[in-house]
Amino acid sequence: MGTAAVCLPPPASTRSRILNAAIKRFARFSYEETGLRDIADDVGVDVAYVHRSFGSKERLFAEAVRATAQAERISALGEANFPSELAREFLAEDPETEHGVRPLDISVRSLSSASAASVLREFILNDVIVPLNEKIQPPDLRRAALVAALLAGLGILKDVLKIDPLVNDDEGELEPLIRDAIAAIIKHPTGS
Repeated sequence: MGTAAVCLPPPASTRSRILNAAIKRFARFSYEETGLRDIADDVGVDVAYVHRSFGSKERLFAEAVRATAQAERISALGEANFPSELAREFLAEDPETEHGVRPLDISVRSLSSASAASVLREFILNDVIVPLNEKIQPPDLRRAALVAALLAGLGILKDVLKIDPLVNDDEGELEPLIRDAIAAIIKHPTGS
């Protein structure tokens, strides 16, 4: 009488090491240039172990994006002063992470990939736009998407391209400008 093999998930520490290695790889190379075998080699495990831990390259990429973007911070913001809190959160220094990857590093590197674009599209809709929509009264997905677009564009110019007027804000003018832009987008039109 044979015994059935039980497939146990990998230990959390190894899974975390795989995710951290993937984050570093996806931040340096595009989705297509990053192979699961390379990630496995970085961690010192067999590629089958990476598959068992995450299921696919696409799912590992999605977790890497989610881990670096930290979009859950949107849900923690209050609704009363939402434009101010969101502007302040956007300009806050990103919390130090063990991998040192900024929120947009992975996304920007893989925007031209069709496979990565579908993951990014789903992430932005479900993890960014929907939580933003929950903060807007009355809810409006289009306005939430416009806020996400504003912040993504600002993030690319500020953190990736390092455009000087956005990087150097010694006078503290950016926060009120971003706050006012967010407030203008989410303001419910009275005549519609």
